[in-house]
Amino acid sequence: MARARTILVAGTASHVGKSTVAAGLCRLLADHGVDVAPFKAQNMSNNARAVARATGDGFGEIGVSQHVQARAAGVPATTDHNPVLLKPRGEGESQLVVDGEAVGHFAAGDYYDTHWDRAREAAEAAHDRLAENHDVIIAEGAGSIAEINLHHRDLANLETARFADADIVLVADIERGGVFASLVGTLELLPDDVREQVVGAVITKFRGDRSLLEDGLDSFEERTGVPVLGVLPYDDPGLPEEDSVSLPAPGEADVWGADDGVPEDRTVTVAVPRFPRASNVTDVEPLARVPGVRVRFVPLDASLDAADAVLLTGTKNTVDDALAAREAGLYKQLRAFDGPVVGLCGGYQLLGERLTNADVEGTGDTEAIEGVGLLPVETRFSPDKTVEAVERDLSGCGPISGASGPVSGYEIHMGESRLLGDVDRPFTDDGAAVEDVFGTYLHALFENRVAREAFVDAVYKRAGRVRPETEGQADSPYERAAELVGEIDLDALDVDL
Repeated sequence: MARARTILVAGTASHVGKSTVAAGLCRLLADHGVDVAPFKAQNMSNNARAVARATGDGFGEIGVSQHVQARAAGVPATTDHNPVLLKPRGEGESQLVVDGEAVGHFAAGDYYDTHWDRAREAAEAAHDRLAENHDVIIAEGAGSIAEINLHHRDLANLETARFADADIVLVADIERGGVFASLVGTLELLPDDVREQVVGAVITKFRGDRSLLEDGLDSFEERTGVPVLGVLPYDDPGLPEEDSVSLPAPGEADVWGADDGVPEDRTVTVAVPRFPRASNVTDVEPLARVPGVRVRFVPLDASLDAADAVLLTGTKNTVDDALAAREAGLYKQLRAFDGPVVGLCGGYQLLGERLTNADVEGTGDTEAIEGVGLLPVETRFSPDKTVEAVERDLSGCGPISGASGPVSGYEIHMGESRLLGDVDRPFTDDGAAVEDVFGTYLHALFENRVAREAFVDAVYKRAGRVRPETEGQADSPYERAAELVGEIDLDALDVDL
């Protein structure tokens, strides 16, 4: 088999739409019968998924965007799709994951000085394995490809462009303004060899009359010799967000799901306290897509009086976030809250009685740390990390008592929890529920319709409101992403369809 062609979707900045464009191209090419696979050499995200390891048995971690892109491409996700993952844990330090396996915790300088060469070797090897088994690889860059201070160690952008001999599509966001300056400036700052690999530009998040852009497009192409392959309209296909950078800014636009047209007297609010080290926040996105459900991100010291339910997300450092939550008064708020409370992974641990062996998480404190105490559970930390994709039978209890049947998801956590008292168990060997309080290690719980519908029904019932009727099913976010990028000139990318 001939080596795959690689298309690198690079950006002029962070959050310009690279992940969406990459996912859309994966689905669009797959729909045309192309054997396509995603790739991101190095990702930084606390939103991760457990997938099959490409270099051994068992499971490993990759960033959520590559998991999404693999699903869009119609291929099983493996650690080769994102061979290097950095998971920030605060204080300038990140956990380094290579080929799906956690290596250790490092400050940025230590990573680049002692582990970057190993990371580059792993990334190139992963790309080579993908290139042997697919026709096209859609690689996603990171941040801006023109960060000149990083040019000597830019694994996701410049190094990928070089070792993959990739055609580069440069993505720029017109919503921010200055789109042509961003494009021209980025091209000017690229190393000469990589600049020659740029085959086109894509402008995202455009609103209004396309004809008003024509003079600018013509001038840009004349100045740079780089064709504009497409101008994509402003739209959100509903793909899971890559990281907390995509969360609403505190105090402004802090609600997901508020644009569904449901009257306010038919809505319910799920409050999500903002942990400083929150991870896998994508767990709440399926709820935000349910008509009538408002997912509101709130500070740790905010009142929960206006909430109908509370959901505690995962956290990259349960101990430090537990200390922050207790100091901010969240413990007191949760103990007084009269409504459904759900804790997922780190949130589940925090709802228990105590956290022990806390020094494993780097606090320097070996004493037991108090939990909220809403579940009779104790969590003990150890250096071992659980990373696993799972399928389980759900026995409904607590605020999802109406649910039962098979569900799927994944576990990524340190620490093991043991029961200290009588509880209902949603799964044979995981989780606990007492009345309206529910906890589990299972991420992606609410991606399962049976659990999501039971929880939303319970929240509406406790709130004493009538749930709005919904018509039909929403389009697949993967198909919506493919439709969004459908304007891109694939002929210019020289992809055989």
